[in-house]
Amino acid sequence: MAELTQSDVVYSPRSLQVWKTFMNCLAFFYRIFLQILRAVGYHPLLSSSSAKAAAADGFRPLPSIELLDTTSPESPTTVEIASSAVEGRSQRLKVVLDLDETLVCAYETSSLPAALRNHAIEAGLNWFELECLSSDKKESDGKPKINYVTVFERPGLHEFLEQLSKFADLVLFTAGLEGYASPLVDRIDTRKVLSNRLYRPSTVSTPYRDHVKDLLSTSKNMSRTVIVDNNPFSFLLQPSNGIPCIAFSAGQPNDTQLLDVILPLLKQLSEEEDVRPTLYDRFRMPEWFEKQGIPPSCWNP
Repeated sequence: MAELTQSDVVYSPRSLQVWKTFMNCLAFFYRIFLQILRAVGYHPLLSSSSAKAAAADGFRPLPSIELLDTTSPESPTTVEIASSAVEGRSQRLKVVLDLDETLVCAYETSSLPAALRNHAIEAGLNWFELECLSSDKKESDGKPKINYVTVFERPGLHEFLEQLSKFADLVLFTAGLEGYASPLVDRIDTRKVLSNRLYRPSTVSTPYRDHVKDLLSTSKNMSRTVIVDNNPFSFLLQPSNGIPCIAFSAGQPNDTQLLDVILPLLKQLSEEEDVRPTLYDRFRMPEWFEKQGIPPSCWNP
């Protein structure tokens, strides 16, 4: 069979037009895909420097939180838990909740990619826009600068807070500034279930990390206190009191952590006299901190 030469091949104008249209569409969807990838890795507004340090140190939140397996082997490391005047289960569990990337994710509206915003809204995430006063930036007339923020609620947030408040006292503890966090919390705590709110000035600095949340500022009874935070360095002073949850972003509209994973674990902890043995057996956070170069002498049990 004779081979076709270039002069023998005929391209119709319609074929060329269809091909160009196809390539333009392909390029368009590729750009949208890149925007979404960049957005998922985008750091939400006002996240603390310690959160970035956690990512740099290779921490990866557990993909799921399973209830304690009573058949698990003993740990080779022994962690001493200071005894306290425990009143047993007569004292309600105290749950300290982080804000950004735990209950919500927030983005500066001007820098939020349109593709990510539209995808999250179309997927059904609850969201709202917020005006926040900046504490360190001012307008030309000397008035505080207003930041515009888009906030996405983690799926199941309101039911999580309502159900949790039935068996625990809730405290909001964020490394965010009050000018940003306070109006945001006003919007999500519609039933007024949070008994207290603590902001960045309530955090402490350590030789290893800044913006650390000392749980002793929320309760003197560590046997009945637990913190839920996507950044484990936030609770490095009390490593056996923390639940390192998966960070939430607008790119995760199908997230079910609050109701399906965290709430059942907290319910189990509410029925125990001391939450620390269970949390230690489940997460081994003291050992993880030691691998990060943070010695036990830094802990405040």
